[in-house]
Amino acid sequence: VQLVEFGGGLVQPGGSLRLSCAASGFTFSSHAMSWYRQAPGKERELVADINSAGGSTNYVDSVKGRFTISRDNNKNTAYLQMNLLKPEDTAVYYCTAHRLRVYWGQGTQVTVSS
Repeated sequence: VQLVEFGGGLVQPGGSLRLSCAASGFTFSSHAMSWYRQAPGKERELVADINSAGGSTNYVDSVKGRFTISRDNNKNTAYLQMNLLKPEDTAVYYCTAHRLRVYWGQGTQVTVSS
């Protein structure tokens, strides 16, 4: 099982990034997917999740209207489109796949700074 996140980086406030999570080693289409983040000195928090078919999504209040989670079951990839980024969005972002157990990626750093 492998989850590999990419697309992080340094962006100015108000900018955008799209994170991708490439999955392998399990049946991607039968697993719900989530994005978590952890900022320095803070607990890890759930940012967004999407069900296995992609028809249901949920977001933490702080990113509603700015972030969009999606998935492509043909490409075994989940995405997190992040717009109107703020300095407080700075964190390591992790994707997870979950059904009977939870699989974690290694994380990708997102830094929002001028």
